[in-house]
Amino acid sequence: MKKKGTYKPAWTPANAGKEFAVNVVPGVDSRKNIHKKTETKINTKNLSVNDYAKGILKDDRNILARAITLIESNSPKHSETAQEILKKILPKTGKSIRIGITGSPGVGKSTFIESLGNYLCERGHKVTVLAIDPSSSRTKGSILADKTRMEKLARQKNAFIRPTPSGGALGGVARKTRETILLCEAAGFDVILIETIGVGQSEIIVRSMVDFLMLLILPGGGDELQGLKKGTVELADAVVINKADGDNIVRANITLGEYKQAVHYLLPATEGWTTNVFGASAINDIGIEEIWSEVIKFRNTTKKTGVFEKRRKEQLLDWVYAMVEEELKHRFYENPKVSEIIPDIETKVLEGGMTASEAVKKLISKT
Repeated sequence: MKKKGTYKPAWTPANAGKEFAVNVVPGVDSRKNIHKKTETKINTKNLSVNDYAKGILKDDRNILARAITLIESNSPKHSETAQEILKKILPKTGKSIRIGITGSPGVGKSTFIESLGNYLCERGHKVTVLAIDPSSSRTKGSILADKTRMEKLARQKNAFIRPTPSGGALGGVARKTRETILLCEAAGFDVILIETIGVGQSEIIVRSMVDFLMLLILPGGGDELQGLKKGTVELADAVVINKADGDNIVRANITLGEYKQAVHYLLPATEGWTTNVFGASAINDIGIEEIWSEVIKFRNTTKKTGVFEKRRKEQLLDWVYAMVEEELKHRFYENPKVSEIIPDIETKVLEGGMTASEAVKKLISKT
């Protein structure tokens, strides 16, 4: 039976009878009734600093993404614009809880973040995920696949996922992550989740930009408490034994007990706080509620004692000096006098005609 408003396609056979059941449903004639909010949106072709600021404060995801791109850009012009935008939105920042999530590759960070993010979105929180992808040391390229791995979370209205290449930055955290956090806070996101590539002791840089650091561990992963991972354990406010499901349950319980004993002998990562160890199965959404309760308890405790605000202020200073180091390094290598003699210096060092210390003095003397 032909439905009202439908019609036969142009390629309908000439002798087709009622048995030819194909009918075409008319498309939408105009877009005026779709996404009505687009009528009041800012023209995004040529945005001024004020346009960017207004768009971010209204949680316009397109403008937010473009502003983050400006921040990540190495172009001096883009950098200047980005700083002007930050000045505009700065009063609206700082109201989120910033959580770093780290762990070795394969521990299930993306699955865990998706489970936690969905849990929070379903309870009315606005969640940003800054997923740091490792950049190739040779090509500087990055897969940026975190958004596809968090398919369910990506469909949440209250979630914003931004994959960012690490660019070889220390600890796998992208160079401009701190400024991206501010933009997302201004857009109204109250939970910022930062996923790192997890490379051991260099994850100290994550500690310098988050309120709460969570370390994910695999069950029965071997000698976890030795060497590389020990340094990260000492920085964590919570340790989570992930993938505690199926055949891993027994190993997970053993690992859980080992870490509970270990953290007892470590200095607390945060003044006045005791690091606890949890079991979780992110793929089954088990343990997520308990872990989030721990985060809330941490925030309430540290705000009451003043440690929360103290750490934020210390992080601001860390940020300043990190930017100073970055700027000095940039100016050094961009100096024509330095770049001119670098090939000759490298040749002499490799041939044994100059020591490393002599090479440094020679290069510095050109600045």
